This record gives sequence, structure tokens and C-alpha cells, in this order.
Amino acid sequence: MGFPMRLFSAALALLCAFTTSVASGAPKPTDLDRMIGQMIMVAFRGIRPDPKNPIVRDIVDGRVGGVILFDVDGPGGGGERNIRSPKQLRKLTAWLQKQAGPFPLLIGIDQEGGKVNRLKTKYGFPPTVSAKELGRRDDIAWTQKVAATVARTLASEGINLNFAPVVDLNTNPDNPVIGSKNRSFSADPAVVVRQARTWIEAHHRAGVIATLKHFPGHGSSHADSHLGFVDVTKTWTKNELTPYEELISEGVVDAIMTAHIFNANLDPDYPATLSRPIITGILRNRLGFQGVVISDDLQMKAISARYGFEETIQRGIQAGLDILLFANNSVYEPDVAERAVTVIRHLVDQGVISRDRIEESFQRIRSLKARLSQADRTEDRSTRQPHDAS
Repeated sequence: MGFPMRLFSAALALLCAFTTSVASGAPKPTDLDRMIGQMIMVAFRGIRPDPKNPIVRDIVDGRVGGVILFDVDGPGGGGERNIRSPKQLRKLTAWLQKQAGPFPLLIGIDQEGGKVNRLKTKYGFPPTVSAKELGRRDDIAWTQKVAATVARTLASEGINLNFAPVVDLNTNPDNPVIGSKNRSFSADPAVVVRQARTWIEAHHRAGVIATLKHFPGHGSSHADSHLGFVDVTKTWTKNELTPYEELISEGVVDAIMTAHIFNANLDPDYPATLSRPIITGILRNRLGFQGVVISDDLQMKAISARYGFEETIQRGIQAGLDILLFANNSVYEPDVAERAVTVIRHLVDQGVISRDRIEESFQRIRSLKARLSQADRTEDRSTRQPHDAS
């Protein structure tokens, strides 16, 4: 599963219980809230196990199906968030996983390498390489080595989902959120596909889920969706779909994260994260992706400054999102999971969103989590060297 052996058995037991509950007829009608909870991923404050932390009650009560980890609090690099050292992080993730009951917890992180790198050397983790440098060299053997180090590091710390690789094309090198941060492999789709495929395969060998982002392409933008509205109508090209199309056709894609970009040629009304024509029309129907679709952080200004909380949730689910991500970084809302579950339950009760739609996402998430126990990880577990720095 990508965990050290002492965590692997516990996590496998959780998954077995989860699978048994599904096989015996669960989720039952009274399990609607737990199915909804599996669609929620949040971030939280805390570096150590703490039963009083609000995230614990959210996990135990089934209001979240996943968490995302950060090293610092806030986009300005504020106080400590979840990461201090390898030893501390292993204890935290193992403890969180134990709270999850029959529903294994997705524990995610943005570990792209280079500037987007939560597990930094100053905390005792291995150095990383940016996507731009990997693409510039385009040496598959070297990329395999780099990606394997990242994936094994995540697995040894109990992290089972990486929000990487970025498959945005570097069509605008001055892009403030992609190109200027060296997050893109290349402007050439063929290079991006080769590099992303290698990255994904290395993560699979370590038992870690990889996530392509940001669909349908953020590389041509001239603005940062963390800060506000981003319109790529005049800059986006169909080439930006190529990495998704090819990798999906190869059957190697686990999950895809949406972009908050607006493209009037694809949807004249809504940004991609809230767009049914883009998520269901292009990604699901045209490209044939049937896996898990995760939103980018719904608290980013491109969404939160233009749409209310309930409208965002409603339109996101109707568009085709399976997991709604609240990074709690630009703002901090410790009750955001409870609020989100309450809103979704209300929308279902009112008939705005059908129960079938919730079950559809639940089944995708269940299938994704079930894959964490598949495949033989013997080689990776035997060669992994967990960090013991305190």
C-alpha cells in the first residue's frame, strides 16, 4: 500500500472492512451522510495527534474522506501547519488513518518538486527537482529516479495521494502560477506526456495515487486563479487537452484536478471547476475518463469571490466533481467540512441533486481507494528507507 509494514496491515484491515461493508449492501439509506462525507477533502491545523482537533471529529463522524497536508499556514508562508520532520509526519498520518474506521482516508499533498514542495530539505526530506528541469533534460531514466524518490518518500510518511504531476503546457512562460514557478514540464505535449507517464508509473510502484492537473489547462493564463478571475478564452488551445487525452487512453490516470479558469469557447457561463460542459462533456464523455475528478481549492478567489458557498457546491457536483477540496489556506474555516456536508444533504433532500449522483461519486472514490491495496509492493517496501529525523 505504500506504507511501512506496521501501517500496511492496519490500513489493509480498514480497506477489508470497507469492502465488506459495500459487499453486504452498504451504503444503506441511512449512510447518505457518509457517502457525502467521502466527497469532502479538507486541510487542518496541527502537527501532532490531538483528539480535540476538529479534524478528528470530522473523520470519525464520516464528514471527510480525505485531508490535504501543508507545511505552512497561509499563502504568505505563515505559521507551522502539519509538517515538522519525517518522524513527526509519520506519527500524524498513522494516527489520522486510525480514526477513519471502515473508510480509508485519502491523505494528499502537493509534492510536485521545485517551488511547489511541502516536504522540504529543511524538515529532513530529500531534495526535489522541478518539472521544468525534468522536461528540459527529458531523460526518462533520470525522471524515473527523481519520481521514485518522491513517491517512496510519500509512501514512507503514510501519504497515499500526490497532487501531481502538472500536465499544463508551458505556453506562457511568464504565467504567474505555472510557467514562472517552473511547474510545467514543457510547451511540447509529447514531452509532457512522456514525463507525466514516468512520474505516474513511479508513484504506482510505491502505491501512491497520482493526480493530473489542472484540467482543461492552466498553462496559457496570464493571471493566478488563487487571486481572482482568470480568463483564457483568447490564449487556450486544444493542444492543452493532449496530455489528458493520451494518458487517459493509456489507462494510467488515477485522478484529475480541475482548473478554476474561464474559457468562453468551452463554457460561456462558468469556470471549468463548475462547468458541466467541461467536466462531464469534455472530460467524461469526449475523453472517456471515468475516474475521480477533484476540484482545485474551492476557497481560491477565482471561485469564492464570485460564487457563494452553496452555489459553488451545487454547481460543482452538478458539473461532475467527485471530491470537493477546501485547502483552508487562503482562509481558515475549521467547520468547513460540516458546512459542506450539511449543504449537500440539503440539496439532496430538496431534490436539487439526486441521491444517484452522490452514489456515482461514492463508487468512483471507493474504487480509487480499493486500488491502494492492489499490486505487489514488496520491492518498494524492501528498498524504502524511511527517514528517522526528529
